[in-house]
Amino acid sequence: MKILLPLEHARLLVTHEMAQFEAAQAEGDTDTAWHSLERIHIISQGFGIMHLSSHWRMLLYAWALRDTKEVFGQLTRLALAPVGNLTGKLPFGNTGRANVSAFLPMELPADLSAQITKI
Repeated sequence: MKILLPLEHARLLVTHEMAQFEAAQAEGDTDTAWHSLERIHIISQGFGIMHLSSHWRMLLYAWALRDTKEVFGQLTRLALAPVGNLTGKLPFGNTGRANVSAFLPMELPADLSAQITKI
């Protein structure tokens, strides 16, 4: 499965999710913050720089939380993401977190799938 959407649409969705992340982070709501970062990852997978940026944001957040497992997971994914983008071998729908395999395709959340296909 591939997520096909125009770059500008992806940027709008990422901007929305980033605002959600920042609000949740400011409130100390780590579950909602991670949820937004995961959605940013799903949206950005087809766009090399944006995909790397999503992992960078996850790395910074994991570092701030002192979550060593997630920090190492994000460092690994930062190394793997360029290869995946160059080869087109990305596990689309994957949340990008260290708590799931970096190679596991996942079902898109229904609401996000609707936004991605509403082009």
